[in-house]
Parts: sequence; C-alpha cells; structure tokens
Amino acid sequence: MPERARGGSAVARVVIERRRLLKWLLVPATSLVVPSRAFGNLARIASTRVWPSQEYTRVIFEGPAPIPHQMSLLKSPERLVLDLDGTELTTELARLATQVDAADPFIGGVRFGRPVFSTLRIVFDLRGEVNPQVFELPPVGTFAHRLVVDLYPAHPVDPLMALLARDERPDAVPPASPAPDAARAPAKPKPPRRITIAIDPGHGGEDPGAVGPRGTYEKHVTLAIGRRLKRVVESQPGLRAMLTRDDDYFVPLAQRVAKARRVQADLFISLHADAFREQRARGSSVFALSETGATSAAARWLAQKENDADLIGGVNLDGRDRELARTLLHLSQAAQINDSLKVGRHVLSELSEHNALHKPAVEQAGFAVLKAPDIPSILVETAFISNPDEELKLRSDRHQQRFAESIAEGIRRYFAGNPALARG
Repeated sequence: MPERARGGSAVARVVIERRRLLKWLLVPATSLVVPSRAFGNLARIASTRVWPSQEYTRVIFEGPAPIPHQMSLLKSPERLVLDLDGTELTTELARLATQVDAADPFIGGVRFGRPVFSTLRIVFDLRGEVNPQVFELPPVGTFAHRLVVDLYPAHPVDPLMALLARDERPDAVPPASPAPDAARAPAKPKPPRRITIAIDPGHGGEDPGAVGPRGTYEKHVTLAIGRRLKRVVESQPGLRAMLTRDDDYFVPLAQRVAKARRVQADLFISLHADAFREQRARGSSVFALSETGATSAAARWLAQKENDADLIGGVNLDGRDRELARTLLHLSQAAQINDSLKVGRHVLSELSEHNALHKPAVEQAGFAVLKAPDIPSILVETAFISNPDEELKLRSDRHQQRFAESIAEGIRRYFAGNPALARG
C-alpha cells in the first residue's frame, strides 16, 4: 500500500503539472505584461512587425540592443518556439499576437509565457511544416537591432514554374485509338514560344524605398505600376509576364535575379521611383549595368543606394544569397549589357512621350539587380517621388497606367527588331 500511495501521488503531481503548463500556454499575453522592475533589468523590444506572403512570412523584432535567442521546432502539432533570454514582455511585444493576419499562410497564432524566470517564450502555432531561418541584423538607416524570423514552407510549390507550363495544351496528348484519317493527318505545328518578361517591383516589406513629401512609399508605387505593366504586357500576343513580388514583402536582390532566370525570362525590368536630396529633381530615367564605372556621379550614387536595399530589407548572409551574388558577379555580361542598352533606349523613348526625361540617354552603373548574365536587364526610374509634382503622378491611377503602357510599348518595339533566342 505505501508504494501504491507514493506512485499515485507522483501521477497526481504529473497531472497537476500538465494542467499548469496548459494553463500557461493559454494565458493571454496582456496578463503577462509586468513592469520591468518586477524582473530586474530586462531587455526591451521596442516594436514588432509581421510581413505575410504566399512565398514566406517574415517576423521582425526590433530593439535597442542585440536580442539573445534560441529557436526550436515542435511537432504534432507544428510549432516554432522562440526563447528570448532576459527579455521583458512589453505591451509593444504583446501586440505581436494581434499583428498576425487571419489569412497568414504559415502562422495560425502566437502565445507567450515564461518557462523559467529569466526567459520569455514565444510560441508560433504553425499551419504546417516550415523551414525557418532566424538571424540578426545590425543597426542600419533608421532601424535599430533586429531579430528576423523567416518562415518558408518545408516543401515549397514553385509557382514560377507554372508560368512555363502555361503554354502546355491539354489536347497535345493524342487519343488512345486515333481514327485512320486522323492518324494520316500531319501533326499540328508547335505554337511559337511566348516571350517572358520578368517585372521586378523594387523594394517591399521591411524595405519601403524612398518616401515622398506626402508620405507615398516607393514600394507601393512600384508594385502598383508593376501589376499594371504585367496586365498590359500579357494583353499583347506572344508575350507573358511574371512579377518577382506580387505583394508587400521583401525579396533579396540576388533572389530577384534568380527568379527571372528560373523562368528563363527574355527580359528583366526593375521598377523604381527614387528620391533625391533636392526636390526639384524630376524626370524619368533608364539604367543598364556597367562592368566598369558609372556614367555619372548621380548614377553611381543611385546604384549604391539601390544596392543597399539588402541591408535595409534584411538578408540572411548565412544563406545562399551571398554565394549566388558572387557567382553572378564574375560571369561575363558584355552581350547582356549591349542588349540591355538597346531595350533601354526604346523604353526611354516611349517614356519621353509621357513624362520629362531626367537624362536623354540610358545611363549605366553597377546595379546588383541587373547582373543576370544571360538576360537583358534594365532599371526604370519612373519619376522622382521626392518631387511633389511627380509624387502626385506616381499616386495617380491614370499616370501609373500611362507609365505601364509606355514601358510595354518600348518592350514591344525592342522585340520587334530583336527576336528572342530559342530556349531549350
């Protein structure tokens, strides 16, 4: 009997402990918010942000100092656990639970707790298996220290390859028992390959790009014009288009190039609406890559500014982006640059029909996003968002459409005289 009593007591303690743990997991975040003096000198997280998309969801924690952390994955059900050492649960951090969109493809909910006195635990309830990347970013620009949690699907479906399969016709498969006449009929000629245009709306997500006097974000303008350009391009026979981003999320520069190469794009167009320190700067510009120096001090300044997008948006340097960028950097691109200048001239000519030109010729500089070795690539500065008059144009549906139509007409003129090469 004594042995049984002790055993029963142990079971009871386990049950009580499990109930206590369950209660902790379900406790509202607001009830865990306590003054920092209750726990001593704990670190504070000043803000959190969530950037959902179909490709991946990014969660940002920002604070005045580096954020010590440990990450683990749990199964059945799928959860990601993030333990932040010596961190206070502030009201700003507690808002993370309300920032998760109900339609987020990867995160179902967020919970908080303290498994031990000095550790704040954040539990992300996941909608399925994920491949997480967690990394820190040092202060840059207006950002302080950031801890980044990127949630990628463990088994991603590549939506870009669907673009290549779009031309496949279901009637291409012959019937099992063809009629004699049909068997003697000549085979239908294969339809010509459609020209693929990769449209790259600059910036996105954590990286807003330039901001106009009225608070217009460059990332929103480029996405709006990009979507319009895609529709205009696909209304033309023999052309199709893909967007390197179709929502408000960040895509590293090298990944934008990789996406275009994955669909065997025939042309890459990066869309921007930049700012200058003087508001009177105005006009549209087109840029191509330079293997040597920039054609002007302004072009060199702009290339450096655009190349800093990875620092602002946040790239995991432990991933494959660095190696991809290094590989692309060393490939010969003389032929690509020559073709880029050709298409750039056509696009610049068409833009001049709608807007003033900042420079009358295509300029060149070392833009990282233009370094695809086998795809003609241009960067279009549609207008200066820092100019109050041009900011109004960039906010206007009518002018966004005219920018898109001008660029599309330049594309059409280029391919009319420069047929796309056959792809294997």
